[in-house]
Amino acid sequence: MNKIDLIIDLAIGTAIGILAAAIGSYLFILVFTDFSFLGGLQIMKSEGKLGKIITLGALLNLLIFFFLLKTNKENIAKGLIVATILLTLFTLLV
Repeated sequence: MNKIDLIIDLAIGTAIGILAAAIGSYLFILVFTDFSFLGGLQIMKSEGKLGKIITLGALLNLLIFFFLLKTNKENIAKGLIVATILLTLFTLLV
């Protein structure tokens, strides 16, 4: 595998990780709160809980990570780890 393929796999994994966290956050707000998604985001941000919502949404990354390892997609799984690190840094800053 050359460097271009590695970079593409890392980018795909990072995109999957960020998208999965967004979907997880969306599902958490819709299922466990009485708010719409955008209203819930605004309320959670004003209460200082947005980082916690993102963290709970990132739990989907764990399932995807083990699925990628099981299907021998290690480089995409590495990209998923990069996405999780980026989400962690974002959560610390929010």
